[in-house]
Amino acid sequence: MPDFPPSTQELFETFDDLQEWDERYDFIIDLGRELPTMPSEFQSQDYIVEGCMSTVWMKADAADKDSVMTILADSDSIIVKGLIVLLLSFYHGKTAGEIAQSDVSDYLKKLGLNQHLSPQRRNGLFSMIKRLKTVAASI
Repeated sequence: MPDFPPSTQELFETFDDLQEWDERYDFIIDLGRELPTMPSEFQSQDYIVEGCMSTVWMKADAADKDSVMTILADSDSIIVKGLIVLLLSFYHGKTAGEIAQSDVSDYLKKLGLNQHLSPQRRNGLFSMIKRLKTVAASI
């Protein structure tokens, strides 16, 4: 993938091209393989996202609410890594203030994730979103 993360428009187009959900899951797994490995110093208890069945580490930071937020994340599950990429695409280039106020529900609905993720994965995805919004709101 030349540009990381892919744009939300690229993701919408790819999801539209893939007719079956098995193909979409394979694509999400491929996205997960593109996720850069998080530095090991951040793969610690301090950065674990609570509420995920898989282990997910997330570090987010910005200088102030008007600064673009830097997000590092990783997981021990390849499909969860793909879900992280989908979130990184949505939040890419947004300030902490924008992330704190953002509503990701239309994006997830357009991708079809609200219907096709297991309840456990959906809970984990919303735990990651909650963590990002909480950190963004605290800046």
